Amino acid sequence: MTDDGPDPFTNMFEAPAKFARTMFAPFAEASSGTPLSAEDMREWTAVGAKLQGMWLEYQTEQLTNPQALAAYMDPTRWMKLAQDWYRQMPIANPAQQQALMQEGMAMWQQVLGQYGLGPDGQPEAKGEPDLPRTDRRFADPRWRAHPAYALIHQTYLFLAERVADMVDKMEGLSDDKREQLRFTTRTITEAASPANFPLLNPVVMERTLETRGENLVKGMEHLLADLRRGQLSHTDASAFKLGENIAVTPGKVVHETPMYQLIQYSPTTETVLDVPLVIFPPWINRFYILDLNAKKSFVRWAVEQGITVFMVSWKSADASMKNVIWDDYVRAQMDAIDHIRERLDVKHVHAIGYCVSGTTLAATLALLHRRGEQDKVKSATFFTAQVDFEKAGELLNFVDDNQLGMVKAMSADGYLDGRYMAATFNMLRGTDLIWNYVVSNYLLGEDYPAFDLLHWNGDVTNLPAKWHQQYLTDLYRDNKLVEADALSVDGTPVDIGLVKTPTYVQAGKEDHIAPAESVWRINDHFSGPLKFVLAGSGHIAGVVNPPDAKKYQYWTNDGSPRTLAEFREGAEEHPGSWWPDWIDWLRQQDDATVPAKGKRKPGGKGDTVIEDAPGRYVSTR
Repeated sequence: MTDDGPDPFTNMFEAPAKFARTMFAPFAEASSGTPLSAEDMREWTAVGAKLQGMWLEYQTEQLTNPQALAAYMDPTRWMKLAQDWYRQMPIANPAQQQALMQEGMAMWQQVLGQYGLGPDGQPEAKGEPDLPRTDRRFADPRWRAHPAYALIHQTYLFLAERVADMVDKMEGLSDDKREQLRFTTRTITEAASPANFPLLNPVVMERTLETRGENLVKGMEHLLADLRRGQLSHTDASAFKLGENIAVTPGKVVHETPMYQLIQYSPTTETVLDVPLVIFPPWINRFYILDLNAKKSFVRWAVEQGITVFMVSWKSADASMKNVIWDDYVRAQMDAIDHIRERLDVKHVHAIGYCVSGTTLAATLALLHRRGEQDKVKSATFFTAQVDFEKAGELLNFVDDNQLGMVKAMSADGYLDGRYMAATFNMLRGTDLIWNYVVSNYLLGEDYPAFDLLHWNGDVTNLPAKWHQQYLTDLYRDNKLVEADALSVDGTPVDIGLVKTPTYVQAGKEDHIAPAESVWRINDHFSGPLKFVLAGSGHIAGVVNPPDAKKYQYWTNDGSPRTLAEFREGAEEHPGSWWPDWIDWLRQQDDATVPAKGKRKPGGKGDTVIEDAPGRYVSTR
C-alpha cells in the first residue's frame, strides 16, 4: 500500500468486526423486533473476528513479501492521482455553493414529502415514490422503500450532477484540462457512490442480516484473492481452458518469431478464396476475442465462408522485449504477410487490423507504398482502429507528462505489466467494470459468473515499455501519424496519404476506446477507395457480432459524406451483423477460388508445423 493516508479498501473491510459487534447487531435486533440472544451475539462476533483475522493475515503477508507491497490493484495509487488533479482546481465559488445548498434543501423537501409514518410508527412511502433522479445503481426498490436510503442516494445523484455542471461552466480551462477534470470528477463520484459502502446500501444490509454476515466473509475471500493476484476478477477463471472451450477453431501454428506465432486455420470447404486473409489482433489483448466460442467466433465464421484464415498471436512482453519499439511491430506485420505469400505461393493477402494493430497496419501499408510493394496487400480492413488521434476520446486523459512519467516508473523491468492497462480500461467504465463488481463480489459475496467475454477481458498481456511510451507520445499525444513523413519506421518515412489499398473501415457507434468520430478520420488521410460502416454497440460487441445472433445493426452510406455527421444523416440502417456485408465486399476485391488442399490444409502430408492452435504464446503471462 502507500504511506499517503488510509487505504479506502482498508477502511471498508478492516472494520467488519465492528460491523458485527456494534452495527449489524442493533439492526438485526430492530428488524426482528426482539432483543438478540446471547447465541446471536456470539455468531455476529464470530463473523467479525473471522473477517478481522483474514485481513490481518493478508497484512502479515504484505509485510513478509515486499513485492506484494506494489499490488497492481491498489486503489490508492489511482485515487491519489485523481485527487491531485481534482485539488488543483476550485469547483464552486461562494455564490454557487449557496445556490447549491438551497437547491439541495428543496430536493430534500421534495423527497421527504413522499414519506410518512405507517400504522406501526415506522417510516414508509405514500404510494410509489416519484423521486427526481433515477440511476440503475439504485434501481432496487429497497433504495426507495425507506426515506433515509431515498435521501442518501438522491443527495448523491444531485451532488454528482451539480459538480459535473460546475466543471462544464468553469472559466479559464483549456479544452484538454476541462476534459481531464470531467474524467477525474466522474472517477471520484463513481467511487463515492453510497452503493459501494455496506452501511449505506440497503441491499447489502439486508443480505448481511439474512446470511448473518456470511456474505461479507465470502466477499473478503474474493477481495483478498484479487489483492493477491493484483487484479479485479470479473468471472470464474477456472471455467475456461484454452483450446477446450475458448479459442477452439482447429488450426496449426505454422510460423514463429520471438514476437508472435502465426496460426493457420483448417479449411471446412472444398474450395477457398485464392487470396488468403491475415488478422492482426491488438497485442494489448489476447487474439481469441475473435475466437471465443463456436457461436461467437469470427475466425470460424470466416473459415466457413471459404477463406484461408491466418491469425497472429502476439507474445506477452517480458524483459527480453525491453528494446522492442513500434518499428518491430510493423516489421512483424510485414514478416507475416511475406511468410503467408511464400507459404501459399500467392501474390498478395487480405489484411485485418484490429484497434492498435489497425493503427500499425496503416503504417505498414504506407511503408509498402513508399517502397513500391503495395501489391502485397490486396485489401485492408480496420476494426475500430484510429490513425488520427485528435478526437481519440477519454484515453487522451492519460497522456500528459505526469501520466507518462508514472507509466515509465511502472515499467522498470522493460515492460508494462498488463494489469495496469486492465485497470486503466476499467476506469473508463468505472461503474460497470469496477464498482459493480465491488458490490457483487465483495459486499454481496456472490459467486463469479462463467462468462467468456469477461474472462478474455481479464486475460491481460504485458506491453514493451519503449513501444508503449512511443505510442502514447507520438500518436496519442502528438498525433504524428497524420503528418506526412513526421515518423519513420524501419528507416523509411511514413505518409499514410500514399495508401491507395481498397479499404473497409468498421467503427462502433458506442465505442469509448476508439470513438467513431476518431475512426472516421481515416477517410481524411487514405487516398484509395474506402467503405465506412458504423456498427451498433461498442469496441468489442460491435465487432464480435455473428449473424446468427441477430443483434444490433449497422449503417452504410453510398453517397460521399465529408463528415461522420453527414454519414449519419444519409445512412441506411441494416438489421443484424455487418459481417455478411464485409464478406460481400471482400469477394468483390477478388473472387477467384482454389481447391482447399496442399498447404491450404495446415499440418497435412509434407507440411511441417510447430504445434496445434491456439499455440503457446496465447497462454504466456
